[in-house]
Amino acid sequence: MAQCVQSIQEFVQDSFVPMVAVLCSEEALRVTRKNNLNFAELLRPFCRLTSEGHIRDPNNQVQVVKNLRICVNNVVTSPSSASTSLSPAQRRLLNEVVLSCQPQEGAVTSVTTAGNYELNFSDDSLNASTPWYSVWRETLSEIKTSTIFTVTTPWFEAYRENFLQSMPASDHEFLNHYLACLLVVSSTEEVPVEQFLRLSQEQHRIQHSGEYTSPKWFIPNTLKYYVLLHDMSEGNEQRAETVYEDMKQRYGSQGCYLLKMNSRTFSAGQDEQMPDPWCQYLHKNILRNQDTLDESLTADSVAVENSICGADVNSTSSTADEVSSNLQSHPLQLDSSSSSGNLHALAAINTDLKKGMRDPDSSNQAAGSHGACLTLNDHDRIRQFIQEFTFRGLLPHIEKNIRQLNDQLVSRKGLSRSLFTATKKWFGGGKAPEKSISEPKSTCGLLYPPEAPELQIRKMADLCFLVQHYELAYSCYHTAKKDFVSDQAMLYAAGALEMAAVSAFLQGGAPRPYPAHYMDTAIQTYRDVCKNMVLAERCALFSAEILKSQGKYSEAATLLIKMTSEDSDLRSALLLEQAAHCFINMRNPMVRKFAFHMILAGHRFSKAGQNKEEYQTTNPLVVKQSGEQRRHALRCYCQAMQVYRERGWSLAEDHINFTIGRQSFTLGQPENAVAAFRQILVSDSRQTATQQGAFLREYLYVHKNVMGPNEISLAQLPLPCIHASATRVYFGHERRLAEGEKQAATHVSLDQEFDQDLSAMWCSLEEQLVASANRGVIPVSFQPTQCCLNSQTDNLRHPLAVVEEPVIVEVTFRNPLKVSLALSSLSLLWWFTTDSTPSKEKAAGETFTNEETCAVGKSHKDDVVTTEVIQDFHMGPEETKTARLRLLPHRTGQLNIVGVVYNLSAAPTGKSAETEAGQQDLDVLVVWGKQDLKIRGPRLNLTKEDKMVVRHGPDRRLEPIITPPMPLMEVFFLQFPTALLCGEIRKAYVEFCNVSGVPLCGLRVASTHPDFFTFGSQATTPLTPVSPSSAENCSAYKTLAVSLQPGSESTEMLVSAKDFSQPSGVMEIPIEGGTLQPGESTQLPLWLRGPDQEGVHEINFLFYYESTEKGLKISHRVLRHTVFICASRSLSVQASACRSSVPPHHSVEDKGCGGTLVFIDVENINTSEGGVREFHIVQVSSSSRHWRLHKYINPNKEKDCKLSSRERAKLCFRATRCKPHQTTSDDLEKYTFVDLNLGNERIISSSTPCGDFFFRCCRTSEFKQVDLVSSMTGSVTKSQGPLSVERRDSDISDIAKKCNEMDLNMIIIWKAYVVEDNKQLILEGQLHVALQTMGKPASSLTPKEEAQEMVLLKFKSELPPPVSPPSAELSQLIKTNLHYPETYTHPFVQDSLCLVPVTLILSNCSLAQVDVVIDLRHRNTNGESVEVHGSFSWVGQTQYRLQLKAQEVLGLTLRACFLRPGVYNLNTPRVLAKLTDQSGMSETSQQTAGPALIIINNV
Repeated sequence: MAQCVQSIQEFVQDSFVPMVAVLCSEEALRVTRKNNLNFAELLRPFCRLTSEGHIRDPNNQVQVVKNLRICVNNVVTSPSSASTSLSPAQRRLLNEVVLSCQPQEGAVTSVTTAGNYELNFSDDSLNASTPWYSVWRETLSEIKTSTIFTVTTPWFEAYRENFLQSMPASDHEFLNHYLACLLVVSSTEEVPVEQFLRLSQEQHRIQHSGEYTSPKWFIPNTLKYYVLLHDMSEGNEQRAETVYEDMKQRYGSQGCYLLKMNSRTFSAGQDEQMPDPWCQYLHKNILRNQDTLDESLTADSVAVENSICGADVNSTSSTADEVSSNLQSHPLQLDSSSSSGNLHALAAINTDLKKGMRDPDSSNQAAGSHGACLTLNDHDRIRQFIQEFTFRGLLPHIEKNIRQLNDQLVSRKGLSRSLFTATKKWFGGGKAPEKSISEPKSTCGLLYPPEAPELQIRKMADLCFLVQHYELAYSCYHTAKKDFVSDQAMLYAAGALEMAAVSAFLQGGAPRPYPAHYMDTAIQTYRDVCKNMVLAERCALFSAEILKSQGKYSEAATLLIKMTSEDSDLRSALLLEQAAHCFINMRNPMVRKFAFHMILAGHRFSKAGQNKEEYQTTNPLVVKQSGEQRRHALRCYCQAMQVYRERGWSLAEDHINFTIGRQSFTLGQPENAVAAFRQILVSDSRQTATQQGAFLREYLYVHKNVMGPNEISLAQLPLPCIHASATRVYFGHERRLAEGEKQAATHVSLDQEFDQDLSAMWCSLEEQLVASANRGVIPVSFQPTQCCLNSQTDNLRHPLAVVEEPVIVEVTFRNPLKVSLALSSLSLLWWFTTDSTPSKEKAAGETFTNEETCAVGKSHKDDVVTTEVIQDFHMGPEETKTARLRLLPHRTGQLNIVGVVYNLSAAPTGKSAETEAGQQDLDVLVVWGKQDLKIRGPRLNLTKEDKMVVRHGPDRRLEPIITPPMPLMEVFFLQFPTALLCGEIRKAYVEFCNVSGVPLCGLRVASTHPDFFTFGSQATTPLTPVSPSSAENCSAYKTLAVSLQPGSESTEMLVSAKDFSQPSGVMEIPIEGGTLQPGESTQLPLWLRGPDQEGVHEINFLFYYESTEKGLKISHRVLRHTVFICASRSLSVQASACRSSVPPHHSVEDKGCGGTLVFIDVENINTSEGGVREFHIVQVSSSSRHWRLHKYINPNKEKDCKLSSRERAKLCFRATRCKPHQTTSDDLEKYTFVDLNLGNERIISSSTPCGDFFFRCCRTSEFKQVDLVSSMTGSVTKSQGPLSVERRDSDISDIAKKCNEMDLNMIIIWKAYVVEDNKQLILEGQLHVALQTMGKPASSLTPKEEAQEMVLLKFKSELPPPVSPPSAELSQLIKTNLHYPETYTHPFVQDSLCLVPVTLILSNCSLAQVDVVIDLRHRNTNGESVEVHGSFSWVGQTQYRLQLKAQEVLGLTLRACFLRPGVYNLNTPRVLAKLTDQSGMSETSQQTAGPALIIINNV
């Protein structure tokens, strides 16, 4: 909103001031010209009075006149009649005034805070307010210091003041009519009095002859004030005094004045710097003189009156000749071809014409300094002259005329003493004002004669208004208004209403409110009835300022908007802008209305710059100046953009940005135009495809004009959008596809999606491999290998790449538009810094880049880094597409990938592609530029500072370090299956190829399923002949042909576990020599075993290898491979063991065990998947360090064990303990392998692959048990309780468990007959069952984990219950066996007592000393047992207490006494036992065998 330096009261007062005309003689004009000024210009800085004046009203009341200013003009006559509109010259002047007040760059920024909006009104609006200016908030110098800011618009102030001063004088009002005339004569005239007489007659002729309609005079008897001008440097002062005394006699002392000037001598004051108060008032004189010249030289010879007022209004010379003479030395001169007819004699336009118009200092310097002959005393004399003239001449003249007019009106109308008293009586009661005038009876063409009473009232009102007597002025205006309305003189009535409203506002003390409806009625009358937009505009300007001063911004905005019309785009633009500022300054700011009306103002500014007809001229200077109104349009659009930006008004943003771009380009600001069009393209637009295509073409055209053909640097392109965080980088060659039967390792590729869990798994495998290669220790500098980097990987360190291996960058592009884009010559931009290499002559640290070569279109630097170029890259509408760009470094050093470079154009449509002209247009609209790849790292959240502010760490995925050459290995798999039966053994082959120029060594492999595969070992493979059947069926096992009866004899072999497995689970690949030379390949067999669980299994391999050269930045390399195996059901094996009840043999090998039976249940659970017909159990092998299978018990003497679908077989074996060996350090870890074949061939289970998979499966189960035990131990350790009790109980439990420990592992080898493609195939496999405890069954299938029940939370720890050893284990410490005759014959007739000897054999099954109690008095209380078997008695000692050492067998002879024949159960002795060292425990009853029946016969 426009803010005046003056208050609103001062602004209105200065708009209506007393007008004084000037007539000078030639000699007086010569005297003033010494200062480069005419007389009116000389008085201009001193026309405001510094002291108060006084007048008396008709009621003889003194009225104080404060801060009065007068307006002094040269008399310029014009015969033209008054017009209701501004002339073309005046309109052109206003246009140039607005243009000359463009915002200055670098000025202080003004900020308005409105709600959630912070609006920047910087004078440099284009750079500080545009939406693409990213740091505009940081440029604000003032923010939030007040709720409302008032923003200055100096172009509107200049327009308003020039508009008010350039208004032509009208007959319906007298405010701008001349009240007095200064007649100026020099004292050097021969007869000054005659010159005064001549000038007086000239003034009388101009006023009363009727030849001129301009200037207009206030009253017939105009005040003539005689001024004698004396030049102190050349005139005779005494003569001047004499003439002045004569003038006093003729004209009176109050009607004349002696003004002395030019007191300064150049010889005395050359170095003295004098002030120049005229500079600030004369800087617009160039424009006025130019417009005056245009008007004076037209065919009608129309002279434009240029009113000169004291504030900043310019004046012209007193005559047309003076105007012409002034223009001869003026820097602004029109071209002869640009004006009509009479301008051919003028000189050509100066090249610095525009600069001269804009820079007032340059024009002033060209014309010379002002007031060069004046001293400060002269300034005081001029100021004193103005004061004398006003106080002694002008004000008394006005007071006298007010009295005369008042007396005339009173006498004519017969009113009371004075009009003031009457009007105060009539209208003091506050009668309701008239409403809007509608449907008048006549038009505004009614004219009053000069002596009409109505005009006399208006004259009196205007005089009172000029001398600040607003109360009397309001009464007179109100009276005149009623007379004019009654006479239907609409123009006069509107003028009276306008001034009545202004007078009411200016009255001191505000006795009555401001009648805004008066102004509304006046504006409506001016505009609709009188068709006079000039007067309507003036009325609207005053009313808007008054309303704004009262805080009525909404009413002011409504008034200004109503004044917009199509007749003047400039006026409409200025008023709309002011209305917008009214909306922003309301108590509740209406920000969106502000922005909307700023858009409308910008549009009208743009039209004002384009409409040449508005200025009615073909002058190219004028056309150029009018076109620069687009600067104001650009400013308005930029300010409105602050409201629409990022508020979801996408269509409005697009329109504003598009307009800003076009205006900027038209104004010669192509960089800003590119930025505006760029903003349209990068934002998500809702425009149609056609509109977006137009935006794209505009951007391409502007961008191409900005860059030019010789541009060196690459410009930033907005399209397509790059998703920087989604950028992925791959180091190395892409995976080779399968070759024939070979299946290449999957490794890592850009086609795979990143998985955090898989990444952790690969990292764990790599740690195992690195630890294995470094003697079980992971180096401190170890970093997991990352072949593919993305946003989820660790990118804090520089990645390592290898020279001569490609670096592939996958960039994700997104086309936000609904039109296709065509990219060509797409490649990466990079910087490369070399390492110091002694073999090369170039200095270390030399930097190379391809940005310069890309900018000038040269070839890339292929000797350092080879850059791959994608020639064509087409993107469809709203498509997201990735591009894989490759770099091949040839030297070691630091590579920085900084961006992408490409040609951008709109994709050709079908019609444009068909025509040659259309294709040429498309070729033109192709721009060459780049986009930076700036990836922001993860947010830091470690320290307190990081949590308080948003900080991001580095992301170095695009900054790889290029290292020296490294070996590169490829792995291929042959005959690798995709489906297996559970436990099936299959033989495949692996080929290792070194495709680099560096030898590799240290080849190892780790897997998530180490029990799935084995490479075998030559140390564990016996040199035995292979059976023909196995060779024919391509068996994976090493077999031997046998001719013995199946299961009749077992073979035994000792094998060390170290020969099969490694403690770390990492397998070293046995390649010949341990090194693979460049270009060399080797092929190794690989045995596979199907997983024990059915389903699809993901199996991961990680191959590890190193370079033979040590100390490199990359210590090792890895290769990944992932396979999926579908496992189908095969067999289910369950095994259990129990002690045999057969009396033990007295051999050494059976001592202490008495024989153990092992039962194996085998079930075919295959449902004919894969065409499996039947399974054959061909061999059962055992492996243990303590136990062995001794013999196959086959009651039916069957030679083969076949199982069809869902069939089950039960096998029985006798197991014994292994023979004692010589104890050596190696024997402790040796296993005894025993093979019991059920067919005609024997499979060597201790060799590859059977032994490998056995040990791998055992080690896997051992790891699981160790983890389980450690977890249980950890939980017990954390619990509270007496440790001594826990240790004692655990010792008892361990001893009890060892009594039943079995530790027997069995390998069930089978063959399956499969029909596939009408061919029978034989599949082989093996299942493992581990018997750990006697009496506890074991299965080859892993039991499914059941869901654990939810346990309620306990907030207080409870003491764990005491660990009590299970009674089942302590009851098996002693094994009992009765040795007796099955039948005994006794003659009961001869001897009634039959005594039978019975031997009780006690076997200590534990490894500790046991106390045994035998109680023969025990009787079974079970009634069933009593009924079936008769009773007998033990005779002799009935209770024994014995001690048995570890594994001791003791026989105790007993005697049983029978009274009659029958069948008796001898198993009645009760055996109790306890550990000897556990004195505090009671004996536990031991388990006994089944019933021991004896038959007693009578002879």
